[in-house]
Amino acid sequence: MKKLLLLFTKDGLQYQLAERGNVIEGRSFFIENETDAYLIHHKLREILAKKSIGSIQAVSAINHFSMMPKGFERHEMAHSLISYNAPVKKDKEELTLSYNKKYKIQFYYALPKEYYREMQSRNIPHTLGFSGNKLLNSIQTKNQKEMHINLYFQQCEFVALDEKKVVLYNNLDIRSDVDFLYFVLFTLDKIEFSSKDTHFFIYGEVVENETFISELRKFVNNVKICYENSHKKHFILNY
Repeated sequence: MKKLLLLFTKDGLQYQLAERGNVIEGRSFFIENETDAYLIHHKLREILAKKSIGSIQAVSAINHFSMMPKGFERHEMAHSLISYNAPVKKDKEELTLSYNKKYKIQFYYALPKEYYREMQSRNIPHTLGFSGNKLLNSIQTKNQKEMHINLYFQQCEFVALDEKKVVLYNNLDIRSDVDFLYFVLFTLDKIEFSSKDTHFFIYGEVVENETFISELRKFVNNVKICYENSHKKHFILNY
């Protein structure tokens, strides 16, 4: 039986099909214009219809989320908290909670109900997680000021840590290299991280965002590319 790995992003869907620990198939789909509005849902149906899928591991990187300290229990406020980051449509989104024991935080995040129900309807064992949580569980940290940046297609997520403590997590839809750079440098200023002393670690779609990385190097001293996505290899989808 095969394992299906799904990644939902802003207007995008990426999948990998793995068997015995090896990725045997994988593709990406992105909405390019208004005529493609239902593309992701249609492609999800096609993928789920593939034969011999024994389990599904899905990750949402859609920026409908809110990060709170572990132990926060006002779950009725979840939609209101998410609305600070993005418009919320309660009747069209499946609300989920993800805990991170290592860093003692939790994420409320939402996935379009049509995607969630499509996975449920197949009666295949499945799990759903949030990319921010998986990012935190995938990185190695030291006792220093760090920013870990995971790059997507027209999107990025980053987490700032100070001596292994999470200071900030954010997930942004980005349309240009200028946007990337502005948000990163703006964040540094707001959390009072020095551009000279902060260590930057880059993951994901490195080639597609190489201009952003080269521009970033002009403003900060320490930049290291840790993981670059390639054919059948994806930082967040790895398991």
